[in-house]
Amino acid sequence: MPTSTSRAPGSLGSNGLPSLDALRFIYVTGKGGVGKSTATAALARAMAARGRRVLVCMTNAKERMSGMLGSPPIGPEIVSAAPNIDAVNMEPRKCLEEYGVMILKVKALYKALFENRYVDSFFRAVPGLYEWSMLGKAWYHTTELLSGKTSDDVDAPYADGWKYETVIVDGPATGHGLDMLRVPRVLLDVAPAGPMRKEAERAWRLFQDPSHAGVVMVTLPEEMPANETLELAEGVREMNLPIPRLVVNGLLPPLFQHEQRGLLLARELPLGLTSAHARASREQIQEDALAKLATLKLPTSYLPFLVNQEPSSPQAILALAHHL
Repeated sequence: MPTSTSRAPGSLGSNGLPSLDALRFIYVTGKGGVGKSTATAALARAMAARGRRVLVCMTNAKERMSGMLGSPPIGPEIVSAAPNIDAVNMEPRKCLEEYGVMILKVKALYKALFENRYVDSFFRAVPGLYEWSMLGKAWYHTTELLSGKTSDDVDAPYADGWKYETVIVDGPATGHGLDMLRVPRVLLDVAPAGPMRKEAERAWRLFQDPSHAGVVMVTLPEEMPANETLELAEGVREMNLPIPRLVVNGLLPPLFQHEQRGLLLARELPLGLTSAHARASREQIQEDALAKLATLKLPTSYLPFLVNQEPSSPQAILALAHHL
């Protein structure tokens, strides 16, 4: 296993952007269809290649991560997916069982109390409980030490090291993704004193710490995804959560200069040049979207549009990892 190469908060990576390697918890979200899971897999590969022990947590998603990482299928149990990368596809009921056993200590007692249709109906009626079961599980793994013990003091020196140096959550798309992030804050407002409230408080403290956590937003250089990303950034900032990186996926290399593009778009072209017109139009859309995204003033990584590779293949993910 490679030696850990953690960077201090605020240090720069090889791409000249503030490094993400010091972060203990990364929540990835964005509009559906922008390549959020692709960016998650590429980020995991990039961090693992630099020696980080990484856990990728999917949120009850259609399982495609195994194809990206070149691993066996990933289910509700943590599995080794690639060198330095473990992965899990979190299922709410399974997460609730783990939480219940952790609190009650005895699995048989959990089954007696919780595995019946009345309690299941109660769980479904409690707003945010299923979301917290997954988000809370992901946070819990940031506290695990190699010794099997736990600690949430991310700044304290430790003798035996973290089991996972970075936990990356492949979160739901924008709206649901924001709702999931709000759950700990809601629990702090409404939950009575007890283990759940205490853990929500500890998790929320980590999520708001820019030295150790952040929301990575993924988008495409197109009008609708860019507009939704602006709204997403506003929602994240309203919660006082840090945004350490914007990832723009599917960036086309420009074939035309701005003036050439204008000429192509301003006139009708012979039939043989319609592809040039289409490309110029696509580049103009991309330029406008990038200008809009630039108003966020965020460190930004650009993932290229891959022409000759299947974008969700392990080889493509490794290629994209070099940009993160």
